[in-house]
Amino acid sequence: MLQYFLSSYIITVAGIVAAYFWGNHVHAGSGLQCVFIALVLGVLEVSLSFDNAVVNAMKLEKMSEVWRHRFITWGILIAVFGMRFLFPILVVSIFAKLSMLEVFNIATNNVDKYAYYLHQTHAPIVTFGGLFLVMLFLNYFFDHKKEVHWIKPIEAPLSHLDHVKGIEIVIALGLLLATQNFVAVEQKVHVLIAGISGIITYLVIDGVAHFLEKHEEMRAAKCNMQSVACTGFVSFMYLELIDASFSLDGVLGAFALSKDIIIITIGLSIGAMFVRSLTIMLVEKKTLAQFLYLEHGAHWAIGALAGLMLVSTVREVPEVITGLIGLGFILAAFVSSILHNKKVAKNEGGENA
Repeated sequence: MLQYFLSSYIITVAGIVAAYFWGNHVHAGSGLQCVFIALVLGVLEVSLSFDNAVVNAMKLEKMSEVWRHRFITWGILIAVFGMRFLFPILVVSIFAKLSMLEVFNIATNNVDKYAYYLHQTHAPIVTFGGLFLVMLFLNYFFDHKKEVHWIKPIEAPLSHLDHVKGIEIVIALGLLLATQNFVAVEQKVHVLIAGISGIITYLVIDGVAHFLEKHEEMRAAKCNMQSVACTGFVSFMYLELIDASFSLDGVLGAFALSKDIIIITIGLSIGAMFVRSLTIMLVEKKTLAQFLYLEHGAHWAIGALAGLMLVSTVREVPEVITGLIGLGFILAAFVSSILHNKKVAKNEGGENA
C-alpha cells in the first residue's frame, strides 16, 4: 500500500506545512485552524470521489505505462493548479469581465467579493460539467455490444437505444432546455452556452479518440507509433476532462468551509492526490477485472452526479448527499460483484465435483 500512497503522504505533509504558514501569514494565530480546514477538505474530496477513481481506473487500463505516469505527474498539476486554482479564477474573469490578475488579487485580498463572483457563475459551471457527465453516462449504457448488465431490467433495454442515431444528444439537449427554464433570466443564455459547450466538448474528445483507435491498426509501423502517441494524448485529455467535471461541484462546495482560495486549493489538492493514488492501485491490482459490476456502479454514480449538478443550478444540493449517493452505487456494485464471484466459484466447484 505504501508504494501507491507514498506521494500522497508527501503532498499531505507539504500541504499541512503550507496551510500553517499561509494561515499565520493572513491572520496571526490561525495556522492550526487552516491546517484543520485543509485536512477536512482533503478527506471530503476523497470520500466524494470513489466513483471518480473507478472511472479513471477504467480509462487508464487502456493506456500505456507512459501515459499512466503522465496522468500522475502532469495530471496532478492540471488537477491541482488548473482545476482547483486557475479554473475558478478564469471563469470569474470571463463572467465578471475582469482581468485574471484582478480576479487573483480579489481572491487573495477580498475573499468575500471573490466568493460572491464565484457564486454568480455557479449555474454555468455546473451545467457545463453536468452535461459532459450526462453524455458520458448515456454513451456507456446506450451500447448494444455491451453484454454484461448489472441492473438488467434497466440496463438491457437501455443498451439497444444506440440504434436510434443521436439519441444521447437529443436527451442531453432536452435536459439542458428543461434546466434553463428554471434558472434566473439573466443566467439563461450563460447556462445554455455552457451546456452546449459541455456536450460539444464531449463529442469532440470522444470522436477524436474513436477515430484514432479505429485507424491505429491500419497504419504502418512508424505512423502507428505516432498514432499510439496521439491516442494516448487524446485519452489523457479525455480523462482530465472527466476528472475536471467530477471536481466542479467539490470546488464550488468547498467555499462552505472556507473562502480562502489558497486553503481550498491545498485541501482539495491533498484529496485529489489520494484519489489518483487510489486510481493507480485499482489499475495495477486489476480490481475492475476482479469485481465485474464496479464499472457499472461508477457510471450510475456519474448519472446521479450529473443530475444533481443540474438540480444545483436552481437549488443547493449538500455535498454529503452527492457523496453518499455516489458511494452507495459503488458499494452496491461492489457487493453485487462479490456475490457474483461466489456464485461463479460455487458453480465451478459443482461442475468439478
